[in-house]
Formats: sequence, structure tokens, C-alpha cells
Amino acid sequence: SRGLPWGGASEVENKTKGKLQKQICQVVLDHFEKQYTAELGDKWTSVRDVLTCPSCWQYAILLNKFSQSAELENTLRVEGYHPAFQGTLPYLPRSLKCYISRTPRRFPAQKHQTGKLKEYYLLNAASVLPVLALEVKDGEDVLDLCAAPGGKSITILQCASPGQFHCNEYDDLRSRWLKQTMESFIPDPLVNLITLSKLDGRQIGDFKPELYDKVLVDAPCSNDRSWLFSSDTQQAKLRLIQRKELSSLQFQLLRSAIKALRPGGSLVYSTCTLSKAENSDVINLILKSCANVMPVDISEMAKAVSQEFTFLSDTQQHELLVLPEKGKAWGPMYVAKLKKI
Repeated sequence: SRGLPWGGASEVENKTKGKLQKQICQVVLDHFEKQYTAELGDKWTSVRDVLTCPSCWQYAILLNKFSQSAELENTLRVEGYHPAFQGTLPYLPRSLKCYISRTPRRFPAQKHQTGKLKEYYLLNAASVLPVLALEVKDGEDVLDLCAAPGGKSITILQCASPGQFHCNEYDDLRSRWLKQTMESFIPDPLVNLITLSKLDGRQIGDFKPELYDKVLVDAPCSNDRSWLFSSDTQQAKLRLIQRKELSSLQFQLLRSAIKALRPGGSLVYSTCTLSKAENSDVINLILKSCANVMPVDISEMAKAVSQEFTFLSDTQQHELLVLPEKGKAWGPMYVAKLKKI
């Protein structure tokens, strides 16, 4: 089952309202307790305290440059919001505006209205990091391999104007969600230049070899945050069993993405889980088995945003793992960057 990297304005709001009343799924918590105590040590305790407390969760406000409102930006500043990304980042387009607040509060969501562009998108601020790592420039051909619900695709378009922009989502329901998100945020002439497809991501590399300069693989994963609130215990047990198969799918998606990349092109892999099996283990396996890729150092980016995000300290230079903590409740988000030789 695909981990939903949460975003999607009104959906996020409604889910959160529900979650405040929802019970924690004990089966999932017990499973995480065992695994993440082993993997994260004493850091797991503070991460768990945030993940199990929806009232501590925070939302970033990504402004839509295609529907700009100076009034909205002023309102945010007056209400104590500040830009999430500033200063010394290696890549930070001026057109990207994302606001956060230190305190957990909810900015009202905007409803989907046909023919009217939304002014902002609510998302986990850590979801912007894979896009900043990808460093898309104007005119580059870009593939977002697992694009729904669309938050990262929208963020890419806030940063640059790709030559070709191909957004793919295999799942039928999620694909419709992606289409609606794009229509809500991107104006007509531009929407028509974006290719939406429902292909199996594992096969895209064979269909479209060496076609893209940049590829984002925001992979299906164990969505730690939402799994903890599974209302169906049987489904949760099944998910935990099937979880073991996710790393194989992730590996296949990455292999496909590498085939789709032009030599010299780069790829960013991201998940919203803390699980080592789905994060660094998958990337290490790719680096061992694919002679035509090399790791890319993203430690400068991590250093530049270290005031707003907490990272796991013992990761390699080509990867980072955002750990949620109180007041910086962003993540979990794993990001790794590779380059095709």
C-alpha cells in the first residue's frame, strides 16, 4: 500500500481533524517500538512523542506563484509565520515561497473550485527538501515517477519551468487526485505542457530510456505517521507483513529511474518513513549493483536548513533523514541524491 506523503490542502485538514479523535493503532506502535528503538536508539522516544501526538503536528504553507497574493504574504508575516528556507542554500529559487510557524496551528484550507487557482498548498515542510536537492533548472526535462498527490510536482513548478515535465502515478484513484491538484495550482497554458501518465513506474525506464535530466522518485513506503493511526487492526497487520516487500519495489523503481536518466542527469529518492530497510539499505544496494551511478553530496543543503529541521546525525553525505521533534515536527523524510555517469 502506497504511503501517502501528506499534502493536498483540504484533504490534510479533514484527515487531521479526524486524527485528533482517532486512537493509536497498538499493533503498529509495538512494531515501530521494536524496530526504531534498535535503529534510532534513544532518539526514537522524542520522535514517537511527536508522531503519536497530532496536536503537535505542523503544516507549512507553500505559496502558489501562479496565483500570487501580496496580502496573503503580509497576513502570514503578521501572524508570526516566517520563510522556511533562507540564506545559504546551494539551490533556492526566489520564486519558491514556503512559510512556517514555530507553533502547531492550522491555516485554513482552500476548497477545490473549478477554474479557480488556489493561492497556497498545505504540506509537511520536509516535503520541499527532495525538490531542493533535485535542483531543477529552466528548460530541463523532468520526471516525477510517483507523483500523487502532487505536492512535490507543484513545488518543482514553483522553482523552475521544465522543458518537458512528466508526472506519473500508477494508482488510479491517486492519479485522479494528482490531476485535480495540478488543475488547482497550475494555470491552463502550463497544465497543457505537463504530461500526466498512469504507467507502472518499474517499466518507465524501458519505455523512455535516457530521456530526462532530473528524476524524482518519491517512492511508495511505510507511511509511519499515518500507519500509527490505522483504524483497521487487521489491515494494519497485513500492511506490516507486506512492508517487507516494499524495499524490492523501491529498488525496482530506482533501477527504472536510472534507465530513464540521461548520462550526467541526477536523481533524488525520498520516502516518508524512518525505516532503514526502505531508505539507506535500498540506496546502498543501488550503489553496489549499478556501476553507472554515483552518490552526490547533499550535506551543504542539510547544514543550511539545520535551524528548522532536525536530522539523524550518522548518515552519509549523499543522504539525510529528517526526525520530527516538538516545535520542528517535520518529517519523517528520507532524501538521497545520485548522479548517472
